[in-house]
Parts: sequence; C-alpha cells; structure tokens
Amino acid sequence: MKNFELFLELTRLKKPIGFLLLFWPCLWGLTLANNFSNDYFLFFKHCILFLMGAVLMRSAGCIVNDILDRKIDKMVERTKNRPLASGQISVGLSLILVLLLCFAAFVILIQFNLNTIILGLLSMPFAFTYPLMKRFTYWPQLFLGITFNYGIIMAWVSITNELNIYPVIFYLGAIFWTLGYDTIYGFQDIKDDEIIGVKSTSIKFKKNPKIFLVSCYSIFYISMIILGVLMSYNLFYFLFSLLIFLHLMFYQVKSLKVLEPTTCLKIFKSNNFLGLLVFLNILVGNSF
Repeated sequence: MKNFELFLELTRLKKPIGFLLLFWPCLWGLTLANNFSNDYFLFFKHCILFLMGAVLMRSAGCIVNDILDRKIDKMVERTKNRPLASGQISVGLSLILVLLLCFAAFVILIQFNLNTIILGLLSMPFAFTYPLMKRFTYWPQLFLGITFNYGIIMAWVSITNELNIYPVIFYLGAIFWTLGYDTIYGFQDIKDDEIIGVKSTSIKFKKNPKIFLVSCYSIFYISMIILGVLMSYNLFYFLFSLLIFLHLMFYQVKSLKVLEPTTCLKIFKSNNFLGLLVFLNILVGNSF
C-alpha cells in the first residue's frame, strides 16, 4: 500500500490538473478537425487515446522532473517531501517507471496514422528537457507552453492526416495561455526560487505581473478570434468567447495576489475550467 501511495505521489496522479491541462489542447485539436456531421466514433476513439496518452506522458514527465530537480526540491518548502527529494524512492527505480510509462504511451501512439506518430516522437525532446530550462533561462514556462499545447497539432493531424495553418495559429496562441497560467503557478515558489537561483517568468516579471499576464492572455484570445474568422465559425462562437475573455482577464488577472500562494494555486487550477470553456466554444462554432 505504501509503495502504491509513493507511485501516486511520484506521478502526481492525485493531482489531475496536470494531465488535464495537457489533454485540453488535444481535445481542442480534435474538435477543430472533426466533422460532426458523420464520424463520431473516430472522434471519441481519439479522445480516449489522447486522454490515456496525456496521463502517461504527464506521469513520466513528473518523474523526470523530480529526478532532475531532486536536489532543488529539498530546498523548497512546497516540494521538499516529494518521494525523490526526501529519499523515499531511488533514482534507478524511478527511471524504470519512466521507461514503462513511455512504452505504454508509445503503444497508444502507434494506434494513430504515421504523420501523428512522427509528430509524437518529435515532441519527446521538449517533454523531457523542460525541467532543465529554469537553470539557464527566465523562460522555462515558454518551453512548457511549446510542449503542453503540442497536442493541438497532433490531434488535428490524427483526424485529417495533414497539417495546415488553422491548428498552427491556435497552437501558437495557446503557448501564451500556458505561459500565463504557469507564471501564476510559479508565484507560489518565488521566494525559494530566488534564494536557490533558479529562473522563471514569475521572477522576471514580478514587478509588473499583471501587464505580462494581460499580454499573454490577449495573444491567446486573439488567436481564438483569428481561428474563428478563418474557419468561418458562427456568431455564437464569438459571443461565447467573451466568457473566456472575462474569465482570463477579470477572474485570473484582476483577482491575482502574487503574495498569496493559495490564491495563485486556486487561479492556476481554474484553467481546467477555462479548458472546458474553450472546448465548448469550438464545439459551438464547429457544430452549427
């Protein structure tokens, strides 16, 4: 029982917000690409596959992150009790778990067409080098955005077997969504991070965080509007998108208090609801 608890802690399966934030872009891409007038089966099949892939890859990514950061995590109040940082599990066993999770993810990946498989394999370097970025740049959240939203493009290609400008525009915009919400998340550890010497956009923009967040979320929202225009979505898409705008600008940015870690975590977690809103918005635009 204790070993199972350690596994849940190591993979963060008790905290589903991580794999949900990885899955939402996949679902967006599937909804963008799918013609809901006929093939529902393919859509739901791919939803299940991408959800399983998101859970497995996020779990593997968490373990790799904890292996690379185990010495840093010891010095951060929020992370000092993680299994690797506290010595409850060995690096060797953790690496074996990573390999098993990656193998399971690969089994899921090969269920898709060849182009999707190639795209999936190309994403691997980003997935496992992200934890290193905070040692060298103030923009690790940008690399997370590149990685976490890659599912938009993969999902589109899994349905259409080709790539065009629509998912690319939305992918580029969604990177800034992640850049924003992970900056909010980073404010929880900003004091410890500054002492240790690791970098983040939370530190870089700590003097003007709301200006930075408004800029990020504006780019994301504009990409949604451009997407709607290019794909000739109906009026309801643009009206519904106002809810997304209000959530980003008024709930997330306006209510942010960077000196209150609990508030930062609450706002960060609200991006799961934001993911749902974006999905419903695309569904409305694509279905009527």
